[in-house]
Amino acid sequence: MKTDNKFSRREFVQLSAAFAMLAGLGQFKSTTAAPVQDYKALVCLFMFGGNDGHNMVVPLNNAQYGAYQAARGGLALPQNQLLGINDAAQGPFGLHYAMPELQALYNQNRLAILANVGILVQPTVYANLSNPNFALPLNLRSHADQVVEMQTGFPSSGGSTGWGGRTLDLLQANNVGTSFPVSISMNSPALFCVGSTVQGTALQPGNYFDQTAMNLYPASAGQARANAQQQIISADSGNSIVNAANGAMTNALALNPLLKNAANAVNFTKPFPQTAIGTQLKEIARLISLNSQLSVGRQVFFCSLGGFDTHGGQSYQQWDLLQQVSKALDAFYAATVQLQVANQVTAFTLSDFGRTLQPSGTGSDHGWGSHHLILGGAVNGGRLFGTYPLMTNYANFNATNSDYADNRGVMLPNTSLSQYGATLARWFGTNDSDLDSLFPTLPNFGTRDLGFLS
Repeated sequence: MKTDNKFSRREFVQLSAAFAMLAGLGQFKSTTAAPVQDYKALVCLFMFGGNDGHNMVVPLNNAQYGAYQAARGGLALPQNQLLGINDAAQGPFGLHYAMPELQALYNQNRLAILANVGILVQPTVYANLSNPNFALPLNLRSHADQVVEMQTGFPSSGGSTGWGGRTLDLLQANNVGTSFPVSISMNSPALFCVGSTVQGTALQPGNYFDQTAMNLYPASAGQARANAQQQIISADSGNSIVNAANGAMTNALALNPLLKNAANAVNFTKPFPQTAIGTQLKEIARLISLNSQLSVGRQVFFCSLGGFDTHGGQSYQQWDLLQQVSKALDAFYAATVQLQVANQVTAFTLSDFGRTLQPSGTGSDHGWGSHHLILGGAVNGGRLFGTYPLMTNYANFNATNSDYADNRGVMLPNTSLSQYGATLARWFGTNDSDLDSLFPTLPNFGTRDLGFLS
């Protein structure tokens, strides 16, 4: 009988991808060290494509809503559909009607909004935009460049490390008791998670590195095969590529029981939605549940949802995406409460950029500044931080106001990504003296802590 042992192309690609995702695990070993009491996690939810902040958070003051409605035309959300929230300083606003769960969390003081934030080199007003000698971020409104800049924290697309990974570089002392992955992205590698020292690891929700080839009968046959595999991957082949692959397999075998335990040990009271972002956040919650037994002190996670590049069909498309985000974040926060780590876990959003206030057919075009969400037990919620741009200034657009960068309603950021990230990093445990190296443009801005975390 002839046996065909050839890999199909699909099997080869899948195996290669598995090794690539495992490469960031380093020399993983199970540990029995004492649990770390001072645990904290940052969870980045990246909305790929450029979320339209203009319709995620809408002013309800009569004059501001009227100017918004006139500018947005067919994209304007009816006032009676908006989910009311209030900021003591800036007045009434409405969340997109797809987000009732996040409205409830805002009103419970667990969710905060950061208005009009974007990548900046230095404080920038409208008059600066016509000055060829004034330093601006490179390639604004380019998806590829802005995705990189938002994840690196650098106002150019040349960065090779992310600010999540670099933050962990500064806090390695908090993770000396573990070799478990501390910088984890879901589904595919993320630049945000890569540090100069700390490696980013990509894991797939539901993939616990099980090996069906070991399910033989009798059980002794499966054990014999497992023993033979262990001998093979432990041997020095003399080939660096083979040794690296063997190391990745070793890490997978060590992780397998831990990940399966995390999957089976927790029954979350509030079900996670069965969506891509719901599945990713559920897996992150499961991994967080391992921290006490693995002596992890600090962890960074990255999850994402695509489809926010709404040049057409925005009304339905953004509703669908935002309702996924709202339901998934709601379930995630409930999971952190159940795990008794709500005060130790902060989730926040990023996106390529915002979009134009002026519609473009049934959608909108690439912008600059946008609004972002911060969620967790340590969040000073029920508040809108930063300065929300006045819609009435757009209605009377001229060079004397700096809410907008052009006559299409592109928000000119009044808060820098470096200030946003520095506030998160400070809460995470980074010393103030290290923040300037973490975010090189931070010294250009007067406010280093935006106050949305305590």
